[in-house]
Amino acid sequence: MYIQNIEAFLIAITILTLTPGIDTALVIKNTTRSGVKDGCVTSFGICSGLFIHATFSAVGISAILLQSAQLFMAVKWVGALYLIWLGISSMKSTFKGGNGLDVDSVSSRTFSARRAVREGFLSNVLNPKTAVFYLAFLPQFINPDYSPFLQSLTMAGIHFMIAMVWQCGVSMAVTSAQKLVKNSAMLTWMEGITGSVLIALGIKLMIDDGPSPVH
Repeated sequence: MYIQNIEAFLIAITILTLTPGIDTALVIKNTTRSGVKDGCVTSFGICSGLFIHATFSAVGISAILLQSAQLFMAVKWVGALYLIWLGISSMKSTFKGGNGLDVDSVSSRTFSARRAVREGFLSNVLNPKTAVFYLAFLPQFINPDYSPFLQSLTMAGIHFMIAMVWQCGVSMAVTSAQKLVKNSAMLTWMEGITGSVLIALGIKLMIDDGPSPVH
């Protein structure tokens, strides 16, 4: 393996993946919306965005976010507003109330793979802190004797696999909890709670001044 300190990279990226954040909140929200398929497909969209950030990091485009405060703030606000919009959309279900449907009927009624991929992908790509984090994190493990581009994509691929396993596991756990209660009102409130978390994360992203790493 041409990546330097691969063991350290695996430990660090696993810890970061397991740390609850925007990605986990979105997977939980979409799982409560229409089941484990929605959660796992959302995870696929989220993890696909990692390759975009890895590419930007490799060619130095992400450096613009560090050097230009105006551009950083613009992308930051777009991403934050998108998260808030997702949260508000989820909260609407809470105020509408349940329809007396069980878990299986909710899943078959509302699942859309295209919607799940789009929401996950845009949530990840529009988060400038992920781009800044990749710019700061990946170079620590780049071996200068090999292609930075291929190494960045390889590390993104490793991150992709770890995150997919974790997020799909979270989705299955949430689905199991749903099947235990089989209560549409409970499902509605679960979606409302995760929606409120997305709104809070979006607001935090807007008001946070520094480019600290957020997964």
